[in-house]
Amino acid sequence: QVQLVESGGGLVQPGGSLRLSCAASGMIFSMYTMGWYRQAPGKQRELVAAITSAGGSTNYADSVKGRFTISRDNAKNTVYLRMDSLRPEDTAVYYCHANKQAVYLYWGQGTQVTVSS
Repeated sequence: QVQLVESGGGLVQPGGSLRLSCAASGMIFSMYTMGWYRQAPGKQRELVAAITSAGGSTNYADSVKGRFTISRDNAKNTVYLRMDSLRPEDTAVYYCHANKQAVYLYWGQGTQVTVSS
C-alpha cells in the first residue's frame, strides 16, 4: 500500500533552518504531484508548497515565498522541503501529500516543527 513517511521536524530557533523529507513507497512516485501542507493548533490545514511530477513547476503559499524551497528526487522517491528564516508562526505539524489526477490522494502521518527561542 502507499506510504508517505515524513522526517526532519524538530525544535529550531527563530531565523533557523530545517529540511523536511518525505519518503514514498507503494506508488509510482514520478506520476504524482507532491505537496507539503501544515496545520497549526486551532487552524485549518493549509498548502505550503507543491511540485509537479517531473519537478518542472512549483508553487508556494505567500507566507513562505522566498524562505521555503520544495524539491524532489524521483530516483529516491523523496520530496523535500527546505525551510529557512523560520518564524514562530511557522510552528505546525507538516504533512506530505501525494496527488495523481485529483483522484489518488494520500497523506503522511505528519512531523512537528516548532520555532521557538
